[in-house]
Amino acid sequence: MPAIHEVRRMPYSAEQMYDLVADVARYPEFLPWIIATRVRSDSEEEMVADMLIGFSALREKFTSRVTKHRPSRIKVHYVDGPLSDLDNVWQFRPLDDGHCEIDFSVEFTFRNALFEKLAGQYLDKAFRKLVAGFETRAEQLYGSNSSSATSAA
Repeated sequence: MPAIHEVRRMPYSAEQMYDLVADVARYPEFLPWIIATRVRSDSEEEMVADMLIGFSALREKFTSRVTKHRPSRIKVHYVDGPLSDLDNVWQFRPLDDGHCEIDFSVEFTFRNALFEKLAGQYLDKAFRKLVAGFETRAEQLYGSNSSSATSAA
């Protein structure tokens, strides 16, 4: 099962980063491979959303239920799509200097063995591109800061 776990210190508040991650409808604007999203329902505690992901000619749609605990945690529960399993958790911890620490973990299993193999080979590179997308978006929304994001993992 491909998996990533990383802890990063960000020069933004936990609330700001929570809001950025929770704004699933805007993912196609700043995340690579996210072609479209459709938020089916959204409340303070839960969201159900579809996401269309594309890699070259491959296109896959999946549905997830997102449990939200503002401003400290977002958990993604897999509902339907090409995966057989997905566990994704974002934790946002405020730091004394107004910045935050993000603890991110994701584990997934594809139903298709070929996708599983490809994901395992390219997971780290793909993850870095996604992280860069979130960091760039945070800077666009909240401005640059003299401190830069650093990895703690």
